[in-house]
Amino acid sequence: MNRSVFGGFFAAIVLFALVALYSALYTVYQTQQVIVLRFGQPVATVTEPGLHVKMPFIETVTRIDKRILDLDMPEREATTNDQKRLVVDAFSRYRITNPLRFRQAVGSIEQANARLTNVLTDALLEVIRSSTFQQIVRDRRDQIMERIRDQANREADRFGIQVVDVLIRRADLPEQNSKAVFERMESERAQEAAEIRARGAEQAQGIRARADRDSQVIIANANRDADIVRGQGEAEKTRILAEAYSSNQSFFEFYRSMQAYETALKNGTRLVLAPDNAFLRFFQQPAGAQGAPAAPTGAPPAQ
Repeated sequence: MNRSVFGGFFAAIVLFALVALYSALYTVYQTQQVIVLRFGQPVATVTEPGLHVKMPFIETVTRIDKRILDLDMPEREATTNDQKRLVVDAFSRYRITNPLRFRQAVGSIEQANARLTNVLTDALLEVIRSSTFQQIVRDRRDQIMERIRDQANREADRFGIQVVDVLIRRADLPEQNSKAVFERMESERAQEAAEIRARGAEQAQGIRARADRDSQVIIANANRDADIVRGQGEAEKTRILAEAYSSNQSFFEFYRSMQAYETALKNGTRLVLAPDNAFLRFFQQPAGAQGAPAAPTGAPPAQ
């Protein structure tokens, strides 16, 4: 009987020791950081991963995420320094750097997101109000996002949070403003195109006028040179004919008469002339002498 009581008592002690050991050990993962609480009051913060020991039964642990967390901010409409309305869509990434301060200030990720959204929105609106439209959209976008991050960090440090970066995904004009800007740009481009076409038409007209003038000058010069060459050719022709006539007058008369016959009798032309007409002398006498008697009938032909 005593052995059974002693065995039960020993088993209870072993069980209690195992439970106490299990309660005293806890594991910190690489993605976590832990706050050790004693009767609800924080006594230690553990950020190193591994197996750790705490006082069993009277100490508990609260686990807080150590990874970089995303925060999607709602769209906000703001006015730039040059009085342009913008719709800004941004998001942020942050990490919990002081778990004890985080627990005391906000307590949970949901509350941290809500508080940090207000901080980031205020910083975003303030920086946009001090910047111009061109700086936000094109020139200094990276510097503006860094300013928003640094300004938000000054407030987020009270929550044990560090803002890693703030990114502006979209910064556009409101829809009604975008439509008005598009219509104005379209009108400006149409006006500019009309001016370019008008200048092009004016230049084309000037080019055509110069081309017409140059063509007239070229044609006139060509006609003048042609007339000169033609005159020179006619003079050369006359000189050659005169030399030919003077060298053999009878042959020249014969050649000219053959040309006259060809021209007069072309295309079946009929001529009614007296047989003794001077125009037909080469048909009557091969020598073509005017007034020479015709050869008698049966006489041999002239050589």
